[in-house]
Amino acid sequence: MRRLVECVPNFSEGRKPETVQRIADAIAAVETACVLDTHIDPDHNRSVITFVASPENVVEAALRAVKRASELIDMRTHRGEHPRLGATDVLPFVPVREVTMDDCVRLAHEAGKRIASELSIPVYFYEKAALRSDRINLEDVRRGALELLREQITTNPERAPDEGAPVINETAGAIAVGARPFLIAFNVVLRSDDIAIAREIAKAIRARNGGLPFVKALGFRLSTRSCVQVSMNLVNYEVTGMGVVYDAIRREAELLGVEINSAEIVGLVPRAALDRKAEYFSKLENFSEAKILENQIANCRA
Repeated sequence: MRRLVECVPNFSEGRKPETVQRIADAIAAVETACVLDTHIDPDHNRSVITFVASPENVVEAALRAVKRASELIDMRTHRGEHPRLGATDVLPFVPVREVTMDDCVRLAHEAGKRIASELSIPVYFYEKAALRSDRINLEDVRRGALELLREQITTNPERAPDEGAPVINETAGAIAVGARPFLIAFNVVLRSDDIAIAREIAKAIRARNGGLPFVKALGFRLSTRSCVQVSMNLVNYEVTGMGVVYDAIRREAELLGVEINSAEIVGLVPRAALDRKAEYFSKLENFSEAKILENQIANCRA
């Protein structure tokens, strides 16, 4: 396989590993599709599956994942810390090798059309696949989460989906489908149970509040660990990487009299994004060589 597309669907299930495994199995059953990583978070009640496939097969693999999730996850009873739109919350396509961003935009639009027509789930396109300027940023698409969208989708034309009828799928909710560059999902856990502190630090470092460029951040409570977390997406790690955001969080935390407990990578990272000499690296609680994207792709070929 020379041409490769990465897909990183996020699912609204983080407490039933067997459910996540059944979704991963649906992906792996498609020719050329290879599951690289699965991350499950019980506090967010959310999981992230990273897989690659050829551009000819990646949409089919994604569709089967969304379909399986819609069969196994009921959004009428879902509760979790992380904002979400549906059983499959987001479905981004990422160019990896001999594939352009324009190719991934076309794949996202194809996937969105099929999800709406075959699964009756309303679709919103975001990032590079966005059809409207006010839907480029995922946080704008997902504002108010499923609860607000459920109220507004039938009455507010501004919340009408890009594909599908303006009706929430009763059990599967809605979905955001996008095309984007590679991002790093990076979390820092604080030695505190004060959610206000995590939110204050997140506000100080995120780009839209004048903080670090290309950083999206939220503060969450981790009930199972009796502590709080600054959860981030680094959307251009070559400009703002893990070392920069970690150091910024440490400075903000010191001002508030709080220490950092640990750090966490969600999903995979490119080898070039890692700085093994940086302070954050010794704090990573889940790192192994299997977290490196290139290693996992090589294992798929083997």
